[in-house]
Amino acid sequence: MKLNNLTKTLDALDLDHPYRMEAIEKNRFLTNILSELTIFHSENCLGYQRFYNLFNNSNSSRNTLDEIPALPVRMFKLHDLVSLDPTQIFKTLNSSGTSGQSVSKIYLDAATAKRQSKILSSITKNFIGNSRIPMVIVDSDELFKDRSKLNARAAGILGYSVFGRNHFYCLDKNLHLLVSELDNFLKTHNHGPILIFGFTFIVWQSLLQFAIKNNIKFDFGSNSILIHGGGWKKLEDQKVSNDIFKQQLKDQVGISRVHNYYGMVEQVGSVFMECDYGYLHCPDYADIIIRDPLTLEPSNKNEEGVLQVLSILPISYPGHSLLTEDLGTIHGEDDCACGRKGKYFSVSGRLPMAELRGCSD
Repeated sequence: MKLNNLTKTLDALDLDHPYRMEAIEKNRFLTNILSELTIFHSENCLGYQRFYNLFNNSNSSRNTLDEIPALPVRMFKLHDLVSLDPTQIFKTLNSSGTSGQSVSKIYLDAATAKRQSKILSSITKNFIGNSRIPMVIVDSDELFKDRSKLNARAAGILGYSVFGRNHFYCLDKNLHLLVSELDNFLKTHNHGPILIFGFTFIVWQSLLQFAIKNNIKFDFGSNSILIHGGGWKKLEDQKVSNDIFKQQLKDQVGISRVHNYYGMVEQVGSVFMECDYGYLHCPDYADIIIRDPLTLEPSNKNEEGVLQVLSILPISYPGHSLLTEDLGTIHGEDDCACGRKGKYFSVSGRLPMAELRGCSD
């Protein structure tokens, strides 16, 4: 499949039904495209080519998803990996590394960025509907001083902001809650649902815990929807589970419709959203494989292992098949009670603090 044919296939995706394909059809569909992406990136990205050559042999065809080589996600922190001419770079995304840590740099051309936006919209609308409603963003608008270089938080906010209107950033530049301003916003828009978006730890610390410590009750309304993701490591350190997080949201600020998502800056767009039954779902455009941490062999259902994430969207950079540093478990496929097809899974935490070694080692 040539690049032109590949992009035509991606641009013809069914955006109205992101959880339609059953296992056999989806495996065939994804394996075909991901195999072509593997070859494309090996021919257009020198760093990825070196990695690919370790897995390539005289019979390099890929017949199943678990045969697609998985690049350790840490490689984006160590190398500039790009599969296009530098003049085509439209936007650079940076991961939100903490002080002293290196960050991933993801290079997008305009076409890849547009596809990512379309797919994110397709997935999100499946959970929250098509109506644009007033939106509270649990963050500061200080993030957007330089839009040409966005970190993961800013990119996430921009990606989800298209689903709301009358956007209100409820934190100041120090991530302190703007109490009276938020209260006024809620009173102004109390006639209908409100969309709330934020990163998990910031929602927990700057909104929820602040409200609890200061005995402040906000009324977002029972029909309001929170979408949140990232930052679970800090909550795990504080022994805060997903159930505790949801219960305190309901008790303190009246939010009962909550959708966590799993995603990363290295695969923007094809996020894994949480359904009403508490499971993360793979859309038609993406999939996961759970691998044994020691052997990297595929694990069985209900066995915990390292997450490999696959997405057909990355063309400007080799991010289509990545070995993460997260642990997860697949609970089933095509039979979740929510009715969505595809694998459904949970994420249980991070690998112990040991460097995943890449091809350079």
